[in-house]
Amino acid sequence: MLAILGCLTIGVFLYLIMTKRLSVLIALVLVPIVFALIGGFGLGIGEMMLAGIVKVAPTGIMVAFAVLYFGLMMDTGLFDPIVSKMLLIVKGDPLKVVVGTAVITMLVSLDGDGASTFMITVSALLPLYKRLKMNPLILAGVVALGAGVMNLAPWGGPTARAMATLNVTSAQLFNPILPAMFAGILWVLFSSYLLGKRERERLGIIDMEEKDNIAFQELAVATLEFKRPQLFWFNLILTLILLIALIKVWLPLPTLFIIAFAIALLVNYPNQKQQLERITSHANNVVMVSTMIFAAGIFTGILTGTKMIDAMALSMVSIIPEAMAGYLPILTAITSMPLSLVFTPDAYYFGVLPIISQTASTFGIDPIEVGRAAILGQMTTGFPLSPLTASTFILIGMTGVDLGDHQRFIFKWAFGTTIIMTIAALLTGAITII
Repeated sequence: MLAILGCLTIGVFLYLIMTKRLSVLIALVLVPIVFALIGGFGLGIGEMMLAGIVKVAPTGIMVAFAVLYFGLMMDTGLFDPIVSKMLLIVKGDPLKVVVGTAVITMLVSLDGDGASTFMITVSALLPLYKRLKMNPLILAGVVALGAGVMNLAPWGGPTARAMATLNVTSAQLFNPILPAMFAGILWVLFSSYLLGKRERERLGIIDMEEKDNIAFQELAVATLEFKRPQLFWFNLILTLILLIALIKVWLPLPTLFIIAFAIALLVNYPNQKQQLERITSHANNVVMVSTMIFAAGIFTGILTGTKMIDAMALSMVSIIPEAMAGYLPILTAITSMPLSLVFTPDAYYFGVLPIISQTASTFGIDPIEVGRAAILGQMTTGFPLSPLTASTFILIGMTGVDLGDHQRFIFKWAFGTTIIMTIAALLTGAITII
C-alpha cells in the first residue's frame, strides 16, 4: 500500500508539473499532503514536513544569499570583462558558446559540488546568452550535462555515498569506471556540439565588433549607475576567496555566503538607500529559488516520514525475476537515472542500493558492480533534473527556466549520458553480465 501511494505521489507530481497544470511550488506542497492523508498519516504530517524543512534549511539559506551575492557581482560589472572577452573569442558563434559552456562547467565541477558549479557557471555565462539572445534552456541543459558527468568523482555525492554504503574504497569502486566517465565526457561535448549547431542555425553567427562589446559593457546586467569598475579587483579577489573557502569548507557554506554578501554590499554600496535598492532588485529571484527549496523539503519530508520511499525500494527489488538476476548491474545502471526523479540521493544510496546489492550477492554478483552501475546514473546524470535535489532549483532559478521545460528539454541527452557510460563500463569490464 505504501509503495503504491509513493508511486502515485511521484507520478501525479511529475504529471502536474510536466503538463503545467500546477506550479512546481504548489505541487511540491499539496500532492504529498493529499496522499499522506489518504494513507492515514494525518496526525504526523506536521512533524514530517517540519523535519524535511529543517533538513533543507541550510541549503535554502545558502541559496538565498548566493543569489544575492552573485547578483550583486553582476550589478557591479565583475563579469562584464569576462563576457566581453568571450564575445571576442566566440565571435558571436552560438556553437562555440555552447561547447564552451560544457567545457567551463566540467572544469568548475571538479570541486564536486553541484550547487556552487551552477552558481558560478550560470552567473558568468548568462549575460553572454542574453547578449546573443540564445535559448536559456540550452544553458541550463548543458550545465546540467557537464556537472552531471563530473559528479562521478570520488569526492562527489554519488560515489562518496556508494563507498560508504558498500564499505569500499574509491580504488575499488571508482577507478574501474574511469573509461566510462571519459566516454561520458565525450558524449557531453558531442551533445553540446549538436545543441550549439541547432542554435547556430536558428540565430546565425552574429557579427560582434569592438564597438558592440563596448555597448554591451555599458548596458549589460545593470545600469551604469550601479557598476563599480574602480572596485573590480576588490570584487574579484573577494569572489576568489569565497570560492576557495567554499571548496575548502573553512566555514559552513551558508555562513560564507552571508559574510561575503555583507562585505560586498558594504564596500560597493555604502549608502543604505542603494543597499536596499540592490537587495530589492534581486528579491524576486531569492524568493522564487528559496521557496522552491523549502517546498521540496516538505515533499521529501513526507515521503521519508511515511516510509513511502522505503516501501518503493523494497517493491522495486521484489519484482526482479530470477532469470534477470544476471543482468542486475545493467538494469541498475539504466534505471538509476530515471529513479533520480523519484528518490533523494540519501534515500537511494542508503535505502535502495543496500537492498539491490544484497540481492545481487545472493545471485553471485559482486555488490561493487552494482555500486558502479548505480553511480552511472543515479544523481550523476539525473541530479540536475530532479525536483528532490535542492541544487536543481538553483540551476533553473538562476537561468529563469521552468522545471518541466528543463526536464523535457534535456532528459533524453542526460539519459544518453547514462547509456553511453553503461556501454563503456560493459566493454571495459567495470560491470558484467553473468
